[in-house]
Amino acid sequence: MKILIINGANLNLLGRRQPEIYGRESFEDYLEALRARYSEHRLDYYQSNIEGEIVDALQRADGEYDGVVLNAGGYTHTSVVIRDAMAAIATPVVEVHISSILSREEFRHISMLAPAAAGTIMGFGMESYRLAVEHFIG
Repeated sequence: MKILIINGANLNLLGRRQPEIYGRESFEDYLEALRARYSEHRLDYYQSNIEGEIVDALQRADGEYDGVVLNAGGYTHTSVVIRDAMAAIATPVVEVHISSILSREEFRHISMLAPAAAGTIMGFGMESYRLAVEHFIG
């Protein structure tokens, strides 16, 4: 199975950015462990701070991957174009969040992306990504 993990804006700072919310582990270290755990599957990774590049990555994933795990970061709450890209592709997308967006600031409570996602996983720290991978590999 081929799965693409996409991280959005500021998620390149995981391990350094607000460790009380996001933890102290870098995503690269977590990804290495995730790849080792699921070595029989291909887990590719893409990160961008630029909304349009995330749209491009989603469009490129269509037909190339069995699933996409997407943490769009702050774009979750603002991006109609990422939502439209998710809705336009046949490859299913699972939305993930490290923290629970429902227990954070009120402006984070609404996900523009959720209606176009196959599902949403939040609040389990980095393990939110593993749970999304588990969804695809069953």
